[in-house]
Amino acid sequence: MSKQSTTARWYILHTYSGYESLVKKSIEQIVENGNLQDVILDVKIPTETLIEDKNGKKKAYEAKVMPGYVFIKLVYSNQMWFTLTNTRGVTGFVGPNGKAWPLEEDEVKRLGLEDRVADFTMVVGDNVTVVTGPFEGMVGVIKEIDLVRQKAQVVLNMFGRETSVDMDFIQIEKLNNPTVTVVED
Repeated sequence: MSKQSTTARWYILHTYSGYESLVKKSIEQIVENGNLQDVILDVKIPTETLIEDKNGKKKAYEAKVMPGYVFIKLVYSNQMWFTLTNTRGVTGFVGPNGKAWPLEEDEVKRLGLEDRVADFTMVVGDNVTVVTGPFEGMVGVIKEIDLVRQKAQVVLNMFGRETSVDMDFIQIEKLNNPTVTVVED
């Protein structure tokens, strides 16, 4: 067996417009039902958080960065090609003549599919500042940490109320010496 066939790489599936979430959920179900965790390692739909001002109220929502595409990290085989291209909502792999074409390492990094933080030292309750994205400059508190997905749920004070936002590890930094000011009347 060649090294290529045992190494997981990132590929792109093309989907019908609006079917991205359904395709992702279907693939996750295929992985669970077929015990394929060692073959299909990750499925992502790149999104970004946008803020919309509607009727004087600001609302944060997730928008797809590349509608019509689902990114999948898998150990490629003809059987996987057949299974995935016959998943409801999938029109095929992105590549020449519908053949799966793996992404290069620089493409994976540029798309942010595998931004990994090797030495994440923050814990629940730490005060953090957001360093990238639409909430840049905001300060919050870590509520939950998911080491596998490399995400932290951060509570931010937005629009006069506390709001939990899932942030990638690379989007936050621990505040070194948070100062607490006690105001007495």
